[in-house]
Amino acid sequence: GRWQAQRVAQALADEPIHRVYSSDLSRAHATARAIAQLASEPAAKEVQVHTGLRERGFGTFEGQTWADIETQWPEESRRWRQRDPHFAPPGGETLVQLRERIASAVAALAAQHLGQQIVLVAHGGVMDMLYRLATSQDIGAPRTWELGNAAINRLLWTPDALTLVGWADTRHLEDETLDESST
Repeated sequence: GRWQAQRVAQALADEPIHRVYSSDLSRAHATARAIAQLASEPAAKEVQVHTGLRERGFGTFEGQTWADIETQWPEESRRWRQRDPHFAPPGGETLVQLRERIASAVAALAAQHLGQQIVLVAHGGVMDMLYRLATSQDIGAPRTWELGNAAINRLLWTPDALTLVGWADTRHLEDETLDESST
């Protein structure tokens, strides 16, 4: 994970990033710090934490294995696997709530930076929802797109819509020119 964070940071180092935002959860925050360290804009050097970028709240499912969930909560497990948009694990968040939280967080952050480039570092569920928002995919539809760790996903936000510009770019994880051991 640290290697991937350094690679994505190196890949973004020459871009005019105005601000770096991150979930407050540790792995996303560590990746955001790596990106911020190499950012060229002074304002981007400090990571801004935003809880709206957290992973979906899974309530009592958190920390459980798939087998445990199926055994302890068979009906809830079925609804979760079927992507029932109105189902929340006990104490957790529905897909509808997640979509609303992500859309609201992105709009609030992006509106502060019109005409500027910002970086959002979050989690798979957040990225999945951003893709769905930008492509008008239904939240219950099966996923047909990649959600790679340390992938660069590019979106354009306007007050009217979120638009997909590029998705799942992982070339920086394969490019030897970014690898210190190859020099």
